[in-house]
Amino acid sequence: MPSRAVAYCLLLSALACDRSEKPEQAQAPAPSRAAPPTARSAPPAPKPQRPAEPLNVILLSVDSLRADMPWAGYERPIAPNLTQLAAQGIVYENARSVASYTAQSVAVFLSGRYASTLYRQGVFFTGYPDSNLFFPEVLRDAGLPALGAHAHMYFHRGKGIDQGFSAWEIVKGISFDSSTDNHVTSEKLTALLAELLSKPEHTKQPFFAWAHYMDPHDQYQRHAMCPKEWGRSNRDRYDCEVLFTDHHIGEFLKFAEKQPWWERTAVIVTADHGEAFGEHDMWKHAFELWEVLVRVPWLFKVPGAEPRRIDAPRTHIDMAPTIVDLMGIEPLPGFMGKSLVPELFGAPAPQRDVIVLELAEDSHNPARRAIIQGDYKLIVHGYKQGYRQELYDLGKDPGETRDIAKEEPEALTRMRALFEETFAKIPSIEPYGGMTLKSGRTARGPVGPPAPKATTPEETDAREAAPQAGGDKQ
Repeated sequence: MPSRAVAYCLLLSALACDRSEKPEQAQAPAPSRAAPPTARSAPPAPKPQRPAEPLNVILLSVDSLRADMPWAGYERPIAPNLTQLAAQGIVYENARSVASYTAQSVAVFLSGRYASTLYRQGVFFTGYPDSNLFFPEVLRDAGLPALGAHAHMYFHRGKGIDQGFSAWEIVKGISFDSSTDNHVTSEKLTALLAELLSKPEHTKQPFFAWAHYMDPHDQYQRHAMCPKEWGRSNRDRYDCEVLFTDHHIGEFLKFAEKQPWWERTAVIVTADHGEAFGEHDMWKHAFELWEVLVRVPWLFKVPGAEPRRIDAPRTHIDMAPTIVDLMGIEPLPGFMGKSLVPELFGAPAPQRDVIVLELAEDSHNPARRAIIQGDYKLIVHGYKQGYRQELYDLGKDPGETRDIAKEEPEALTRMRALFEETFAKIPSIEPYGGMTLKSGRTARGPVGPPAPKATTPEETDAREAAPQAGGDKQ
């Protein structure tokens, strides 16, 4: 018989063999207090939907600046400073001016309305009486300064463009020429704008400042900074003018970045219209609504808004609503566009039902209206039914080289109905002044809204005797 010690050892050996042949049972997790969980990262802060506070707004418009800029694919590096701004901001890739020449385009900037709906003179260099409401007037009434710096004598006082501006300056030493721009002014304009924005009384509260650069307007001149290999054709010299203007805009931005108000300032860069270089057998601008004349750059750099590109079509009818929104001012009741602020801060950019373009008739411009829906663009010559109309498919034919009005009668019928519906909602006003318009008609429109109907003593007595709504109850 084995001893008890030996038997006990044999038992332990048997138990060990038995444990090695059976799988282990799953163990319950340790209590949480024994092993604290890893801390979760905080959720990202929500993106702002609009400015945290009212902003200053600086609008830099460049006369005749085409849409085919380097950030849009143009190979020549004609605008390095604006290209850098585009990389830092929001780029509208499908932007248009409403009209194709300055006097009507800038009125859209300031009023948020189509020029045909404003009281205006019938001359080419149109003037606007104070019966119109421009948004700088609302800024003035709110105690906010609006500053203007300009480089063409059209902007001189007398045309009404300066309504509501607390400071309005023209660069010195320039003269007026109705057919061209004979001066080189970008350096002077930059200095003038910087001077206005160096005055504490102009910048101690939110401000709006607007400068309109002129040098890309013909006459196109060469500058020493331009590479010799660019040549001397009209387009070569135009590119040189753009490079020169871009340089001085860059100098202004260097100045602005050093100012105490810079971190609270939105910058907008655009053009009043494009420029033709032989497209449609046309040179320069005005008179028509071709894409080359109305497609423009439109850049925004807004504190708190991340860089992005937006391809939804937009026009300058949205300029004034956007500026007052950035400045914390309620929209004017007469605005015909919408604020772009939500989409500047990342909201989806919805497609608009219809894009509206127009040239209100004056002494030199014939009546032109156009609408765009999807890829289709309809241009109508004159205002009456039956006038000539052209239809283009911009998706297939962005240069508008083939009128498909006869080829696609159903599309023409649909677009014509949309055209009539759209312009029925845009209350046109005839120009005034007695001059002969392009069509041969005479400008006999009103200078302002009709005066209130005079009240006779009998009507006053009857109104006072009538029971008043909301009176005390007995």
